[in-house]
Amino acid sequence: MEKVEITDTIKFIGVNDKSIRLFESQYVVPNGMSYNSYLIEDEKIVIMDTVDKRATDEWVKNLETALNGKNPDYLVISHLEPDHAYNIKLIADKYPNMKLVGNVTTFRMLPQFFNIEDLEGRKVIVKEGDEISLGKHTLQFFMAPMVHWPEVMVTYDKFDKVLFAADGFGKFGTIDTDEDWTCEARRYYFNIVGKYGAQVQALLKKAATLDIKIICPLHGPILTENLEYYIGKYNIWSSYTPEDDGVLVVYASIHGNTEKAAKKMAEILKENGAKKVVLSNLVTDDMAEAVEDAFRYDKVILAASSYNTEVFPPMEQFLSHLRGKNYQNRKIGLIENGSWAPSAAKCMKEFIDGMKNITLCNKIITIKSTMNEENIVEMKELAKEILT
Repeated sequence: MEKVEITDTIKFIGVNDKSIRLFESQYVVPNGMSYNSYLIEDEKIVIMDTVDKRATDEWVKNLETALNGKNPDYLVISHLEPDHAYNIKLIADKYPNMKLVGNVTTFRMLPQFFNIEDLEGRKVIVKEGDEISLGKHTLQFFMAPMVHWPEVMVTYDKFDKVLFAADGFGKFGTIDTDEDWTCEARRYYFNIVGKYGAQVQALLKKAATLDIKIICPLHGPILTENLEYYIGKYNIWSSYTPEDDGVLVVYASIHGNTEKAAKKMAEILKENGAKKVVLSNLVTDDMAEAVEDAFRYDKVILAASSYNTEVFPPMEQFLSHLRGKNYQNRKIGLIENGSWAPSAAKCMKEFIDGMKNITLCNKIITIKSTMNEENIVEMKELAKEILT
């Protein structure tokens, strides 16, 4: 891969994976994924994390090239998820004098993945604020539990003012993908880290005390400019604050009649002055993108067919994702369809009742098989209510 410049003494040794199609076996990644790893060269040499098993061979080559015959002194373990930690044992065996740096939880969990020889003698256990001097560089460690695993920590290099942010500020896509950061970072954040907004807020408060010039995440590009923008986005996302004024009309239709109603609802919303209206088909569109848009906009209309006295499963799955990500602080309208015993609205409402600070519109529209003129009148009423 092309050379990625960070600083004179910090090298990128990660790998771009352009062949992967599903990250974590569930998220579509049309532009692949990067597994980021770094090498800090000083009197002491540090490897910052390893990579996924898919990238082992290329990563080892990158590491050996960067080391140029030298031996590393430390491996810092920011996060034990296998896409970053798969090669810990391999590299520990290869360099038996290398120390492993982690926190108490890191070393409690590590044996669940690997049996490393003389682990007790190789541990360097750090806690909040601890430092390790490499020479010119001093690494300081900050705990970030549940962002998004319990052992996660971030590392701040005082010399180059670099924050090694673990999964924070990561995104889908390889480093050399030419695309807007925000969209794929948002989709990454809400689907992977989104449940843990309070913990991300706590980490942001720690980061605010540091003079950060560069952010090195474990996925996606190294951030070197306009850091206030990226940190600002993370503050919005992790506080569950709507990012944009708009309406997501998300629908799950069996035979197409609920889809027609959803599209009519979108048309009426635009006619009534909605600043932005986004349609999402849960049967054919990317579920992760629908989740992203639900968090992006401040209003959502859910339209779904009834199914087996409940709700059509794609909508059930979508709402389960939202509930699992701590969805909150939004306004929601409901449209249900049922030919003889409509049940979708009741089922959707049960999900919504478990969410925080949700304003549910009073007007709930029930369609009997196909949309009629009375339903259209009701849609106009719902549009006015949700836009007020």
